[in-house]
Parts: sequence; structure tokens; C-alpha cells
Amino acid sequence: MKKIILIFSFFFLCIGRVYAVDVTEYSESAILMEVSTGKVLYEKEADVKRAPASMTKIMSLLLIMEAIDNGNLSLDDKVLISANASGMGGSQVYLNTGEEYKVRELIKSIAIASANDAVVAMAEKVGGTTEGFVEMMNNKCASLGCTNTHFVNPHGLDAEGHVSSARDMALISKELITKYPDILNYTSIYEDYLQRPDGSNTWLVNTNKLVRFYNDVDGLKTGFTETAGYCLTATAKKNDMRLISVVMGVDSTNNRTSDTVKLLNYGFNSYKLSTIFEKDKVVDEVRVEKGKKESVKIILMNDATEILGINDKAKNYTINVKIKKLVAPLKKGDKVGEAEVIDNEGNLISTIGITISEDIKKANLWDYFKRNLDIMLMGKKIL
Repeated sequence: MKKIILIFSFFFLCIGRVYAVDVTEYSESAILMEVSTGKVLYEKEADVKRAPASMTKIMSLLLIMEAIDNGNLSLDDKVLISANASGMGGSQVYLNTGEEYKVRELIKSIAIASANDAVVAMAEKVGGTTEGFVEMMNNKCASLGCTNTHFVNPHGLDAEGHVSSARDMALISKELITKYPDILNYTSIYEDYLQRPDGSNTWLVNTNKLVRFYNDVDGLKTGFTETAGYCLTATAKKNDMRLISVVMGVDSTNNRTSDTVKLLNYGFNSYKLSTIFEKDKVVDEVRVEKGKKESVKIILMNDATEILGINDKAKNYTINVKIKKLVAPLKKGDKVGEAEVIDNEGNLISTIGITISEDIKKANLWDYFKRNLDIMLMGKKIL
């Protein structure tokens, strides 16, 4: 009996040692974030400034997708390849000076093949010059609260002062895939072809092998330079929970993959996403000044969610609505305030934007006349 007890004691001691080992064995810096809440599930030296290599292109893709969303660019627009773009070193798809490519083809080349020539061509298209685009990159970083990032170029080749951190790369990635989820249609492709102006095709193979070998991974971007080492920002979705992992300063592609898989497995095996209140839930009804309708229902703009341990049970929650004065005209979808979700222990779980349940047009003179008439008639009836 004592022998059996000793065996089991040794077994559980070994398990304890396995779980005591750092999740990221090979990475100098790392982070794991849940996307909908922004909650950090794991971090290691996440704010240390390091060379981000081609993970830089995540910010470049963010600005490209933003330009498309703003109507300043379309996927079918033609981009003329400059000598500056075609002369880029490192990973490339060998674009030639004077050739023209559609924006969609260049995005595909950046997302799949990490093409430096393609990203410079797009930087010149969106920013006018690479310098103008880099300024846009840094301004965007500031707006996202990325305090440890400064970009010098749009591609990520080593340059003095070109730095980021695991946390900042996660924040940039979160912005990209939350605002522009269509980018995952590109980053999830393992292999495809670039259609060239002369009718030939160039084979593109994803530098992120996990999109093929890890079922739930559909992005995002690898990186490598002598200064940066091997880096990878990955994203995966499972059981309605999307995670972003970042590893930096790894010594080989195999170890980069190993740490990333361990991070994602840790997140999916240890946590779950609990939906507290669903999008469009009515949380209040408030008065509208100068509107055809005098009041309107207030609804959540997104699901209110919380990250729980895999075996944890959901708590009880309340909503505290903070809303600005409403004056017509108003449109459904316009943010009119925020709803704070608070658990039964008084902890702020999340803050969700709120909007109105329907469009409210501005009242005209006839509306005011009818309203006053109703008041008068109601007054007479009461008397």
C-alpha cells in the first residue's frame, strides 16, 4: 500500500512540475490575449521593446484595410510598382518596376508571402510616400495606446529605432481582426498564386505554417531578422473564443511554433468565453429632445462577455448605463453612451457601447402641434 501511495505521489509531483514550467519555454517575450474582452491570459516580458521583424506588416495591413473601409481605396484599384518597391530586399514576390497590380493581389502577397516589395508599393499608394505611410503607422500606434512601439518602415527589416513589444503587437492585431475580419480571408490561405501582368503566376506559400497544421489558426503574421530572431503573431478561434498569441525573440522556427501551440492550447484548455448579455439587449428607455418620438429604447452594440476559468460558473451581473443627452435626429448604430457590466462582487467586467433601437427623425411643427393637442385633450378628459 505504501508503494502505491509513493507512486501516486511521484506522479502528481511530476504533473505539478509540468504545469510549473513556463508556458513559453523558448520566447524572450510573449503574450496571450482574448480578443472580445482584451483580457490578457498570459504574459512574459510583454512590454520589453524588441525588433518586430515582419510582424510590422500587421500595422501596414491595418492601415490598408482602413483606407478601403474609408473609401479611399478599393480592392480593384491598380497600383503602379515603383523602383523603390521593386528594389526591396528580404522576402519578396519579385515585382518589377512599372508593373501594375490590383490591391487585392498585393494584400494577398503581403498576408501570405510576407512580401516586402508588395507592402512598400501599398505604403506608397496609401501614404503617398513610405515616409508618409510610416507617419500614419506611428499615429495609429499612439491612438491604440501602443507605448512601446515606434516604426521606421512598413516592412520590418532591421533599422535603428524600429521596435515594438508583445503587448503592442497584440493590441494592433486585435484592432485589425476586430475592425476588419475580412483580412482573415487572406491570412488563412496556405498557398495561392499571384497573377502577374504578363499572364504568368507566382506561387505563394504562407510563412505561417500553423494555418495548415493547427486546425483553428487563421492568421496572422510571422517575422524573422538577425536582430529580432523568430517571431510570430497568431490568432485562432475555437468554441466562439478567439485568441491572439505573440512570441518574440525565439531561436528557431520549430521553437517559435512550439511556444505558439503551447500558448494557444493553454488558452483554449484553461479558459472559456461566457456571454453575459447579448447584442441588441434593451438596457434602458430614455427621452429624446426634438424627436418625432419622445423616447427610445437603448440597446447594447455588442455582446457583453467575460473570460472564466474552464470550470468556473457564471456570476450574477447588473448594468449601469451612462448616456449622453439625446437630441434628434438620431440613427440606430450611432454610439450614444456606454453600459458598464458589473458582477455581484462589484467588479467592472466590461464596458459596452450602447445605441438606440431605431432611427429617430427630427420633429416638425405639425408634430409639435399634435403633441400639444394630445396634452390638451388628455387634460380635458381628466377634468
